[in-house]
Amino acid sequence: MPRNDQFTFGPQVCGSPSAEAGGGREWLVTDGLGGYATGTVSGLRTRRRHALLVTAGHVALASLDLTVTLPSGTKIPLYAHEWASGVTDPAGHTHLETFTLADGLPRWRWRIGDVVVERELAMRHGHPSLAVVHRVVSAPGPVGLAVAAMCTWRTEGTARRATGPALTMEPAADGVIIDGAYRLHGPGWQPAGFWHVDVHTREDGADDDLWHAGTFFRQAGPGHTVEISAWAGPLGETPPPPSVVVAAERERAHRLITLSKAEGYAETLVLAADRFVIRAADGPDVVAGYPGQGRWAGDAMTAYEGLFLDTGRVEEGRELLVARTRAAAREPSRPAVPWQRHDPLDAPLWLVHAVDRHVSRTGDGALAAELAVPLGRLLRHHLAGPGPLAVDPADGLLRLTAPPGDHSDHSDHSDHGDHGDHGECVGFGPPASPNPTHGIPRVGKPVELNALWVNALAAMCELLGEAGRDDTEPRARLHLARDSFRTRFPAPEGWLYDVVEGPAATYPLGAGAHHDDPSLRPHQLLAWSLPHAPMRGRPGDAIRAVGEALLTPLGLRTLAPGEYGYQSRPPAEPDPAYHQGAVWTWLIGPYADACAATGLPVDGLLTGLEAHLAEAGVGSLGETAEGDSPHRATGCPFSARSVAEVLRVKQRHLT
Repeated sequence: MPRNDQFTFGPQVCGSPSAEAGGGREWLVTDGLGGYATGTVSGLRTRRRHALLVTAGHVALASLDLTVTLPSGTKIPLYAHEWASGVTDPAGHTHLETFTLADGLPRWRWRIGDVVVERELAMRHGHPSLAVVHRVVSAPGPVGLAVAAMCTWRTEGTARRATGPALTMEPAADGVIIDGAYRLHGPGWQPAGFWHVDVHTREDGADDDLWHAGTFFRQAGPGHTVEISAWAGPLGETPPPPSVVVAAERERAHRLITLSKAEGYAETLVLAADRFVIRAADGPDVVAGYPGQGRWAGDAMTAYEGLFLDTGRVEEGRELLVARTRAAAREPSRPAVPWQRHDPLDAPLWLVHAVDRHVSRTGDGALAAELAVPLGRLLRHHLAGPGPLAVDPADGLLRLTAPPGDHSDHSDHSDHGDHGDHGECVGFGPPASPNPTHGIPRVGKPVELNALWVNALAAMCELLGEAGRDDTEPRARLHLARDSFRTRFPAPEGWLYDVVEGPAATYPLGAGAHHDDPSLRPHQLLAWSLPHAPMRGRPGDAIRAVGEALLTPLGLRTLAPGEYGYQSRPPAEPDPAYHQGAVWTWLIGPYADACAATGLPVDGLLTGLEAHLAEAGVGSLGETAEGDSPHRATGCPFSARSVAEVLRVKQRHLT
């Protein structure tokens, strides 16, 4: 029987570079510092961030191209590149017999008749260092293993072309130092030094040039290995042998699973969760997604419970909460135009939620005593400054306003990932846009923002009480905001308004005198799912409506098919269309909580997602999928929020 944390694909998958087979399934290993290695099951690079060593925001070692010389003298390339001409050459993937992901580490096995060669790799945790082991599994005699180092040194999301300066190469023992930035080490180094031009990566439609720095070579018989290291950081310090690193990382994977007490496919999710937890200079942190996403506070706090509490990493999580709270409480009030995806407006509310969940689940009263006052200060700064969020004194609800004179689409299209920046400002969608096909109109009083606000006020009351502090002010705010929410948001359709009191121009199909938006969207789930949600204890008709129209095997659609502006697969631009029907996987968490809160069944809710662990980001879960069946994966293939929420649901509701 296959292990719960192991995935194996045969030649019909790994031997094909198509998006439906090996070219559409991706693997990921990380170094615990924010660096990573990633690529496809077939070995074909389909993204400009696919590389064997990405460190400090730079792509370094793009690939190690393996060629086997058979006892007959025939040379067989086992690698593949796609070129700007559309040709894939060579076609080394056709020799792949299997690809296996075990203990979170990838292993390829090629067969050329009676010659079988394997490659496995790992990154050394806590070090920007790659370890690669090639092994001759069987052969009638010694074979030659030549491994060409294809290099670059560029920031993520950019290209380096042959028309620019060449990479510098400084000789080092058993290898070379590239551009003074990273070092390659292995047997039989033979320096080269020329460009391979117009390498194409289909997912982002980009062309790049790769520098052939040289080749490692060794004759190896059955059972013998060729081990190669690549690392940044202190270049004079040689890391442990790659076989030692691989063994250590397998042992670390076993420790993580044991610590988490996970069972079944939750073991796979625990290892997937580990990829997002890093140790930065200022302590533990979370990478929102790979490849190419950053350290985003809102994503980190949304994913907190699954990444830390459901994996047994309580002390690391505590350290993160303390650091995040202290740093945020010291920051000045928000600027006037904070529409960047990577700093969502709801991040402080998710931070309060994360602290509340930590204290509630661990009984850590000392943390409540330490953070209650700074969290209160943070919320005051966040809502009383010149930014677009403010409390309406009439009803105690949060209002989001656009900057004066701003009537454009505010999504930030800077490069934050291969699929761009999705323009979120309140965790789900972008701010106001005059054209509803360009995103979700959020100006006014968004339902999820106010559900988070009510939840945060109730959490603050509990944290202050735990700390022995006066909670009179937040409790008064809580009563007003909760009562207003229950009065203002229910819509005659039987669910909740998505936004109330929005500007008339934003809603061309506008609902009424208050310009309320009755679109059926998943944002309202938070009004039932959060621990102190304003609709807790109220009937769940809205949850049934959401499930009927928006639930898919891979998460929830952001808009129901048939609604005005629905798009199953959003175009690359404008990015906010990711919220016009695309499926967001992480929303399965709020949906499961809302079902549990209203007495609806959750059995079988994760069946499709369990199967999806083998379909896109192997052993992990991605950010989004198409709204229409078969729900092809889109967006970032490895998402912290998605992994964390599915793991949380599995551990809390389905065990």
